[in-house]
Formats: sequence, C-alpha cells, structure tokens
Amino acid sequence: MHGPTAVAPGRAAPDFELPDTHGTPVRLSALRGTPVTLVFFPFVFSGICTSELCELRDNLADFTARGVRLLGVSTDAMFAQRAWAEAEGFGFDLLSDFWPHGAVARAYGVLDEGSGHALRGSFLIDADGVVRWSVVNPRGQARDLAAYRAALDSL
Repeated sequence: MHGPTAVAPGRAAPDFELPDTHGTPVRLSALRGTPVTLVFFPFVFSGICTSELCELRDNLADFTARGVRLLGVSTDAMFAQRAWAEAEGFGFDLLSDFWPHGAVARAYGVLDEGSGHALRGSFLIDADGVVRWSVVNPRGQARDLAAYRAALDSL
C-alpha cells in the first residue's frame, strides 16, 4: 500500500543529509554505488518499532550479503535514537529527521502531518539512486521480513 505521495518505484530517491546517532552527517547521494534500504519508523522505544527493527537486526546478513546498506529513519532526536540503538545493539545506522522536523519523511511521502512522526515506509534504492521497491504500512501494522527478502532478491 502506497500513500498518496510516497516515492514510487522507478523514481529517483530524494537526496538528503541527516545526522546519525553520533551527529555524523550521512548523505544519501554520497552512498551511490551502494544499494540502500531506508526504513522509516514512528518512534524509538515503542513496541512495534522495536520488534520490527530487532527483526532487521537479527537478519542483517540478508542485507549485507547483497551489499545493501540499511538505514533506519525517524523524527526522534539523535540522543534518543542513540540510547535506543545502544539498548538494542542495532548493527546499522539510525538517522534523525528531527530538524527541520520530518523534512526527509515528507520528501518520501511518509510523514504523518497530524502527529509529526514517520509512517512505516520502506524504500529499496539501487546503486544508481533509483527506488526499486517500496511499502508503506498503515498505523499499527508491522512490515513483513519476507517482503524485504523478495525485494533484495530482485536487485
């Protein structure tokens, strides 16, 4: 299910630069040559988000074996993301879309404007910066690991 403005497969992925949990800027265009999976999620320390990202952590080899960089993105402050990442032992970067608040989630069409948090949107971006697969789930519905695996197999 795609939101009305979610970036569709076949379109160029909007470029962005966001800080990771240590304040180091990560720019999407600087990762060209490497496929990237962007995983937008609503809130750190929340139930479904924790189970989803822990499942990705536990299956990170599915991404790394294909040379795909996994990046989690939320509108939380980087300090909250760092505490959560350290508590859960994530082996991938979390990026803070805190300020300007939700600008990257908005560019990808996955910002809930009413509450100011990112929806559960995922985007597989190829090495040339083109979106090859995306999914946006409604509130409260976790994404399926099998869908990620099928998308990775299509690269």
